[in-house]
Amino acid sequence: MRSSGGGAMRSVVWLVLSAVALAVGVVSAVQVRGALERERAYEAAPVCDAAPARAAQCRWEQEFTVRSAELNRGERHESPEAVLVPPSGSAWHVTFPDTEPVLSETAPGERVVGVIWRGRLVEVRDAEGRRQQTADGPVGWPADRLGGALACLSFGLAGLVGVVWPLFRRGDRRHATAGQVVRWHGAALGVLAILTLWARSANDWPLWAIPAIWGPLAVLGMASMTAFVLAALRGELSAPAPADA
Repeated sequence: MRSSGGGAMRSVVWLVLSAVALAVGVVSAVQVRGALERERAYEAAPVCDAAPARAAQCRWEQEFTVRSAELNRGERHESPEAVLVPPSGSAWHVTFPDTEPVLSETAPGERVVGVIWRGRLVEVRDAEGRRQQTADGPVGWPADRLGGALACLSFGLAGLVGVVWPLFRRGDRRHATAGQVVRWHGAALGVLAILTLWARSANDWPLWAIPAIWGPLAVLGMASMTAFVLAALRGELSAPAPADA
């Protein structure tokens, strides 16, 4: 009875973790898709012929004077920010994902050039030609979400399959072992996705490096999972006690 209770509890934990991971993975994948479409639209946007009166699909460069620049280093839940004033006098409050390379070298009274797209200030450039995206910048940010989506989807899908599969063959130790194999291989694929994301970030590789590295590793992982599942179904692996024992 203790074995049955412990097995049921483990199954519930796996089920909850897998369902949450799968949901997070789906949301992240949708966000990545939207971000990539936005990035392509930005890169294809033409230069505006004149200053747009309203939000437009073209890009317009506008000169701003820096009223204030706050790095907010060490401040929790506070992003780096600046107040920029165009010749029209209507101040723009802009936040940034980080302080480098422009914001950290910016002082009140200096002038910067901002790129406006779809009614938002998406990039600033200082007098030395250094560029920095604002928090509304459309280029480059999907990398973290892509790695997270791969990790969560692989772990979530494999975890759900590994939990549900033995339920259709309750009492069969071979199928219980096969489900366990699927679960742990899914966890391994998730870890590989996170390590790939870390390697990409540490080496400043382009976004395509994530699927280029993780893809072959995932194929090897799937091949290993298939081999172990077949071995489990043949009874060649040690099997746990069935859930209803």
